[in-house]
Amino acid sequence: MIRNFGDHAANERTFLAWVRTAVSIVGFGLVVARVGPPQNTYWSEMALLISGAVVVVVAYLRKRALRKRIAQVQEADGDTIPADTLLLLMVVAMFASLAFFAVNVS
Repeated sequence: MIRNFGDHAANERTFLAWVRTAVSIVGFGLVVARVGPPQNTYWSEMALLISGAVVVVVAYLRKRALRKRIAQVQEADGDTIPADTLLLLMVVAMFASLAFFAVNVS
């Protein structure tokens, strides 16, 4: 049995949740490209596609850092990883772009 298997499994599930979030960001970018006004779709679509890719990369780096912390023998402190803040800010930015899109379409 893998030592701290429950913690490693939770770390993997969290990573997959972030990947699912990135897929929804990219999907929203594609919807913006098809439904939004034609003059602004390219930049908004590219911004959301790039945001989705950045979320996956940052989530992967976060998963790797937490894997190392879980594997350590000594007890780790409860400090958060800076990637957590970046991921949270990216999700907030995605909701802000959703609000901006909703205002411009209506």
